[in-house]
Amino acid sequence: MAMQWNTLFTTQRTGESSIKFPNPDQVRTSFLRDYDRIIFSSAFRRLQNKTQVFPLPGSVLVHNRLTHSLEVASVGRSLGKAVGGCIAAKYPNEGAVFQEFYNYELASVIAAASLAHDIGNPPFGHSGEDAIRDYFSNLDESTRTFIKNHIREEDFKDFLFFEGNANALRVLTNSFKEEEAGGFKLTLTTLASIVKYPCRASEGFDKKSGLIATKKSGYFKSEEALFQQLIQTLEIPKIEGLESVYARHPFVYLVEAADDICYRIIDIEDAHRLGIVSFEKMASLFLPFFEKETGFNSVEYIHKKLSAIQDPNQKVQFIRAKWIGLMVEKLTIAFMEAEQQLLDGTLQQPLLEIMPAAYTSLLQEIEYFSLHEIYRYKSVVEIEIAGFHIIGGLLQAFISALMQPQTMKSKNLLHLIPKQFVIDTHPAKTYASIQSIVDYIAGMTDLYALDLYRKITGINVPELK
Repeated sequence: MAMQWNTLFTTQRTGESSIKFPNPDQVRTSFLRDYDRIIFSSAFRRLQNKTQVFPLPGSVLVHNRLTHSLEVASVGRSLGKAVGGCIAAKYPNEGAVFQEFYNYELASVIAAASLAHDIGNPPFGHSGEDAIRDYFSNLDESTRTFIKNHIREEDFKDFLFFEGNANALRVLTNSFKEEEAGGFKLTLTTLASIVKYPCRASEGFDKKSGLIATKKSGYFKSEEALFQQLIQTLEIPKIEGLESVYARHPFVYLVEAADDICYRIIDIEDAHRLGIVSFEKMASLFLPFFEKETGFNSVEYIHKKLSAIQDPNQKVQFIRAKWIGLMVEKLTIAFMEAEQQLLDGTLQQPLLEIMPAAYTSLLQEIEYFSLHEIYRYKSVVEIEIAGFHIIGGLLQAFISALMQPQTMKSKNLLHLIPKQFVIDTHPAKTYASIQSIVDYIAGMTDLYALDLYRKITGINVPELK
């Protein structure tokens, strides 16, 4: 069953069984409120002290998770506006609500989802998720036996294959210890737009399947009911023959594309600011995209503008702005050309990978360069290694305390966990308690995690205040 553009959006929010009443505010629409609720949240603010790629803090202003997310939201808004206008123009007879949403509201949905796309990621950059997975993959014998005796194997995979995307859904929808359900109370439309891998870990992390949905995972057992509400309300089809795998919501491809655009050029821009990459190398990677363009996008025009700019950093910024604009234009075309596949739930590639071969080959060159010259740079590797030790050490300390809650050390450790993260030492609550520990650690900033690790290991002794 193919999805329909007119059923893929709703103003219904989490914590509501249905739409209670229309939003009367004509200034802050339902989807603009989603954006506002995310940007004013403490979970979003904490991203300012989470590493994107290069270690923080430093004398050079490189991107952190927060600035990256803001820029992705900006690009996502442009993609949503461009694609929404195309959909509205293609289906002029679909009615006022349809026209209003695609002409004016889709941009807000994609911006809000883009803003939240990294909100579930742990500290210490891209390796943070790997550090959590590594801990649960290499448990000592006593911890392994404890977990095996108290958690189903299917549920343990939520930790064994911890995924920031799934955790984002949890952060945004879980009320933790608050009485009112729904978490941030975002619209189901915005939430569905961040679920890149609509399956559980028990069927995810299966790249051999050829399905984009099972590349990783998109929700934990704790969010299964909420995920089913998304699926049923927005009429997203299940993948035949699989238990927990569904088609991607088409809007996900736009959020993913905004992220893909940003990190491909922003990571190289940061490397240039740090003196790792020359301007000439940066230009050689991105200017070839404009070889067949004309007018203000022609190579000749760009070179003319670059020759008038003195500061190398501003030259890079100019190329970045032009390239992002070009990618928004080309990806809008790619999205509309793949419309039927998107609605059928059969598109198994990100939008950047279905562009013409001339572009995809250039993108592969950027990917190769970034992998070998940026992501393996000494300081990047050093903070990733530190993340493994710190995150692994914190998990070991708190889970050991959960296993032996009667000792004084364990009682003190568990007392450090904020009350919003409920810890219950009853064996039947082991899954929920370990998830609370992971919630606590994944939500930490780099500096908070480092400080706590030093204190509980005795490296730093806290002063009395």
